[in-house]
Amino acid sequence: MVEVTREDILRHCEPIAARIAAVGTGDPDALVAALEELDTAALEATALAAHAAGWLTPKEAGGVKFGRLSRADATTHGLSIDAVDMSGPAAGAHTHPRGEVELCIDLVGEPAFDGRRQRFIAYPPGSRHVPTVSGGRMLILYFLPGGEIVFD
Repeated sequence: MVEVTREDILRHCEPIAARIAAVGTGDPDALVAALEELDTAALEATALAAHAAGWLTPKEAGGVKFGRLSRADATTHGLSIDAVDMSGPAAGAHTHPRGEVELCIDLVGEPAFDGRRQRFIAYPPGSRHVPTVSGGRMLILYFLPGGEIVFD
């Protein structure tokens, strides 16, 4: 197996981060349409390899494994990037002051994120939810403008 680094994943995240920064999160449908134009095969393969190696989601709370790839800075177009391995609901709700975007990667079964079986999901500024994966398990890369998230 080829060793995958954090820099490898971040390099593959760059086109997504650039597109999110250019389009913004104000119109989630338009943002998802713009993101769906991108080829994410290399990013998904790299993220799965890092996850299999055990370093992508090293922390665990409430049955959810997670890890941070990057804080929000200029190299990520002002977005923080986190990885989460989950099935079922998260422990609680959170609000997205500036929006949130997920890249969803199937791990087991045919999982849906918040009832949606899509590769990309976007939430507008001020939205709130309890993240829930049903029908299986998935690896999710979260992109947060300004790294802003408010947990209940």
